[in-house]
Amino acid sequence: MNPGYNPEFRPTGIEGGIDTNTLPWIDLPMAPGMAIKPLRASVETSMFTVVVKLRRGTELSGLVYLGAMDLIVLSGAISYPEGPLAGHLGPGTWGYVPANARIERLLATEDTEFLANFYGPVAFLESDGKSVAGLLTSLDIMAAARERGITLVPNTLAECMQERPPAYRGPAEPLAINGSNGEALVVAAEGIAADPGRAVHPHFIDTRSVPWVIDPNVPDVGLKVLRVSEETGITSLIVRHNGVAGPHYHLAAADFMVLSGRIGYRAGPPEGYGPGVWFYEPAGARHEATQRVGEDDLVYTANLYGPIQFDEGPGTPIAAVMSWMQYKEVANSAGIDLVKSTFADDASLLAWGPIGQKGAAL
Repeated sequence: MNPGYNPEFRPTGIEGGIDTNTLPWIDLPMAPGMAIKPLRASVETSMFTVVVKLRRGTELSGLVYLGAMDLIVLSGAISYPEGPLAGHLGPGTWGYVPANARIERLLATEDTEFLANFYGPVAFLESDGKSVAGLLTSLDIMAAARERGITLVPNTLAECMQERPPAYRGPAEPLAINGSNGEALVVAAEGIAADPGRAVHPHFIDTRSVPWVIDPNVPDVGLKVLRVSEETGITSLIVRHNGVAGPHYHLAAADFMVLSGRIGYRAGPPEGYGPGVWFYEPAGARHEATQRVGEDDLVYTANLYGPIQFDEGPGTPIAAVMSWMQYKEVANSAGIDLVKSTFADDASLLAWGPIGQKGAAL
């Protein structure tokens, strides 16, 4: 085994997780009615992750995504009234907006909260639809966190070794779903998964309409494959993880948010981490084991920014590698229809639902 894999990596400083329920909402001056909880920001890539809150009746217009964005609605409802991304997004809806997409209008029909990964800045246009009124960048997220004493998750293995700063001690504003069963966001009631009307749009998919894929060799783990990029290798999933994931390396970064249950995590407390905790695994992070704690289903969102390598312990041969190619095959073999993005030159394949239930793009 290459010693560069750092098999004995044991972070003792900043960990890669943050409980979003302990953070405040921070209003955005360039977007009245919109607030955020900052989680991660990168200077190198300009990517940032936040939880977004839109107050009921908030209408944003003239949004230009300079990088792609993915999201999952945690509570409430938002609407894209017109354009190629027209659709209504309720709780459990996962969405993907390609880079360079322009949103003419975004309306919050209820108080709404969603987790969002921005792969680049967002431009807010003036009423003339041409002039830029403001930009939201990773530097803005870093500044907002720093001003309030919030520690963002580390971006690299080296940062994980740094001394942990004092914990945020300001007012906590829990998510609307705090204390509820987040599993219901992504798990269908009887009959919903078979209803093609539950599919919202190829870019906005009701995750309840996507069936679980279960490998008979790993019956305790179920996957909902939502997006596979043939250009970047990024894969987006919902994971139901009731067994133990064996030793593995994150050859590329990954992030996930716990929706239900509790997860046992490296250097974490014995009771594990529960709903609303968001994690970022920097490239090269290693887990000897990750498992459910307790009896409730452990369900979480996951973005994998490259392959995961499995083995049987430090220094042992590679047992398996899971990349976008394997996840694409997993979906295809289970009859999950991955359809092409409706935007030209965007190499994303997006979940629609069981084969035979695909509808026309809006």
